[in-house]
Amino acid sequence: MTYLEHVGKYFMMLGRVFRKPQKGRIFYQALMKEIDDLGIKSLGIIMFISFFIGGVIALQTALNLDSPFIPDSLIGFAAKRSIILEFAPTFCCIILAGKVGSYITSSIGTMRVTEQIDALEVMGINSLNFLVLPKILAALFFYPFLITLAMVLGIFGGWIAGVLSGLFSGADYITGIQTDFKPFLIVYALIKTLIFSFLISTVPSYHGYYVKGGSIAVGRASTQAVVWTTILIVIANYFLTQMLLT
Repeated sequence: MTYLEHVGKYFMMLGRVFRKPQKGRIFYQALMKEIDDLGIKSLGIIMFISFFIGGVIALQTALNLDSPFIPDSLIGFAAKRSIILEFAPTFCCIILAGKVGSYITSSIGTMRVTEQIDALEVMGINSLNFLVLPKILAALFFYPFLITLAMVLGIFGGWIAGVLSGLFSGADYITGIQTDFKPFLIVYALIKTLIFSFLISTVPSYHGYYVKGGSIAVGRASTQAVVWTTILIVIANYFLTQMLLT
């Protein structure tokens, strides 16, 4: 019954979130701030991890395909599929769930325990709309760009790794990337990204908004938010793959 209660409160929260903002100028300023906090400040870690993980994927594929009967172009093909289908949309969003999710929960949770949210409600402001909606729109707007960048850097990192290591040539790698390219795979990855972005912005917001207690409770809520966001991303990933690729 506890889980059902949380599910019900979560959807009731969403009902209050998606209402017309009270002042357009203030909402626009909040949206730009959230794009900076949730998106632009995550560029560095996503670019760094994407580049090196792409290189690792290409190297491991090359080391495991040591048969002379298997063309080297298959390395680029396998790396492309792995990065586009799973690494960029799923793995990067899990990283964002840890980095961004803890920030969202702690920031909203701190406002709750210091009674700032109560002050907003007393002034007649829809606190959920004011605090959560800009985060949702910022994630939905910026994260597809972030994941697309992760795809490009991951594939480029694989090419750099092959050229520097000498395990395969850059020409064979590019041939593998171009082989049997299906644009729907990009669409599939971006659909997953939008779903995951919504979870990353709403689940931590729920845990932060309904936190009770002091600073220790905020810390526990941040941990729970990251764990539950990761679990929901993995579950959603399974069902989206089942629906879109089978």
